Amino acid sequence: MQEDLSNLEEQDVLVRRLRPDDLEAVIALDAKVIGKRREEYFKLKLKQALSDTGIEVSLGAELDGTFVGFLLARVYYGEFGSLEQVAVLDAMAVHPDFQGHGVGTALIDQLRVNLLGLGIRTLHTEVDWQNQPLLAFFNREGFVPAPRFCLDLDLERTRTP
Repeated sequence: MQEDLSNLEEQDVLVRRLRPDDLEAVIALDAKVIGKRREEYFKLKLKQALSDTGIEVSLGAELDGTFVGFLLARVYYGEFGSLEQVAVLDAMAVHPDFQGHGVGTALIDQLRVNLLGLGIRTLHTEVDWQNQPLLAFFNREGFVPAPRFCLDLDLERTRTP
């Protein structure tokens, strides 16, 4: 993709609901960004996203008919002891050639509109602390550190004989 991206703007990005035929494009794009294929993960996640027929919170992005980004999100109606409805952003990727040109922002903007339309005011996600470019992107989009701790338990190390 050797295109001149200097004139690319967020309004040029078509954001739409993910479709079943997006599966391979999602898997391939994610693999290009993270360096490995997560086929089974995305088969399951896309199936779940598409089964929530009235809730459009998993989105794809196109430029001139080319699939250039996606996000997978889900809605929870009271999880982890919370009484409020929240959404969780599970996965997001933008083709490396189009990063920094409004694709991610267009996806987040449309997700924001869709969630607010459902009466959902909070979006959660997790980011690898070492992924500074993604942390910077989420910061620009208005994400802030959550007022809670995520805890992990190493089941092998902590098991008792």
